[in-house]
Amino acid sequence: MDRITLRLPPDLTRRFDAAAAGRGGRSRFLRSLIETAAQTPFPAASTRPPNNGTGKLTLRLGSGDLALVEAEAARLGLSRTQWCVALIRRRLHSTPQFTRPEAIAFIEVQRELRRIGVNINQIARALNTAVMEGKVLDLETAQLAAFADEIRGHLLGLRDAVEGNLAYWAVEP
Repeated sequence: MDRITLRLPPDLTRRFDAAAAGRGGRSRFLRSLIETAAQTPFPAASTRPPNNGTGKLTLRLGSGDLALVEAEAARLGLSRTQWCVALIRRRLHSTPQFTRPEAIAFIEVQRELRRIGVNINQIARALNTAVMEGKVLDLETAQLAAFADEIRGHLLGLRDAVEGNLAYWAVEP
């Protein structure tokens, strides 16, 4: 025989027991309810769960492995589920998986690069429209070179961050 197990709140269990007392007890009463329900025609149920764009994956790990996953997730500021999802996504899609603080840092770098780009455009416009001589032109050219160096520094930082992220999630041979 198959077994069906369910959890009920204590109040509902007491009320069910009271109803089942005069009908042969819990098992007999529950069996009769199930038989009645099984004879009632129901619309055909879909064999697939509704597709809401997500699915559930359950993992069972030993206590040692679970502790390591929790420690590593906590180190990155992630829940163990978020950490496992990031690990799976990295493996499946070969893309970086950023934590919230890392993503915020990347947004900040984007803002800074945008700000620098605006300044460079203003300098280029000024150089194109004005006839400058001597020290003024040298100062503008030096400012432009400083911005270019700053952009290179930010781009190197971005590259290092992405490479570090990819290395963290990489599967070691």
